[in-house]
Amino acid sequence: MDDSTVFKEDSQALSPESGSEEAWNSPKGITVDRLYTERRAYFELSLLKGGGGLKKVITTNQINRPGLPLAGFFERFPHNRIQIFGQQELAFLDNMNPSQRRQRLYDLFSRDVPCIFVSKGRMPPAEVLEVADGHSTAVFSSRLPTGELSYRLSAYLDNIFAPWTIVHGTLVDVGGVGLMYTGKSGIGKSECALDLVERGQRLVADDMVKIVRRGPGVIVGSGSKLLKHHMEVRGIGIIDIEKLFGIRAIRLQKRVEVEVRLERWSDEAHYERLGIEDKYTTILGVQIPVVTIPVSPGKNITVISEVIAMNHMLKVYGEESAKKFAERQTEEIQRQERTAEYLEADFE
Repeated sequence: MDDSTVFKEDSQALSPESGSEEAWNSPKGITVDRLYTERRAYFELSLLKGGGGLKKVITTNQINRPGLPLAGFFERFPHNRIQIFGQQELAFLDNMNPSQRRQRLYDLFSRDVPCIFVSKGRMPPAEVLEVADGHSTAVFSSRLPTGELSYRLSAYLDNIFAPWTIVHGTLVDVGGVGLMYTGKSGIGKSECALDLVERGQRLVADDMVKIVRRGPGVIVGSGSKLLKHHMEVRGIGIIDIEKLFGIRAIRLQKRVEVEVRLERWSDEAHYERLGIEDKYTTILGVQIPVVTIPVSPGKNITVISEVIAMNHMLKVYGEESAKKFAERQTEEIQRQERTAEYLEADFE
């Protein structure tokens, strides 16, 4: 993959479509201001206090409910996470005397937490807002229940902090399987994708594929905001797949499941004939099968692509055609050998 990867940035926040990148992003994460501006309605937020803390940086996708710190236990306190005050935390604070409450809050905010979210639209004790403002820490109120707020925050931050890379290639949904075509420029990746679209398959991205790791063993590809579903066809120029073939000919994103490497036919090269041993490539730490297809005049790469997709689905369901064929061949050879030995020793 090294020859086709043109840019890679792990755990790097993406810049918004408008505004200064420096104002929104940091080498270590995203600002609280970006989260509030982009997802105010989604998280149903209101800024209660600490507007001066909007420039603080969120450096992790993890969140925390600070029950133990409010009780006075700060060992291994994950202070760099967003802190959520739910019903339990607020009830605990309400049961403390004002001086003790102020001291615990001072100990918490002095550790430079990025921001505080209060769930269910509750108004926290006055000391929370006072101490937070003194430490330039934003306090938000959300009308969402604690569980729903935690789920939405985790999903948003997971997407922001997910490792990603950009690969020079073409991604097509072929029968429900994400095939990513790689190879040298001019090898025919776009033309193959165009032929597949004409046969009813769906284009995800051409020329530049942004790949994001969404979970253990899962990478998802999409196109760039600038190129979208445009494609360059040599001799014709830039075409818009969505306008030409309709909305059913495109997808916004697709899991990348197989890499199809296209290379020019070489008499010296060795190409797979049986397919017994699977070959793999690694993208963002995720292993996916890789199939190398030699390109020569008259070879129908489109049909081969559909076969690759169907064969991959068979393997997913546990059907290994090549291995079963090899096993049957071995059994037949062994049967014939045993029969020959028996006949040689049979004198009756």
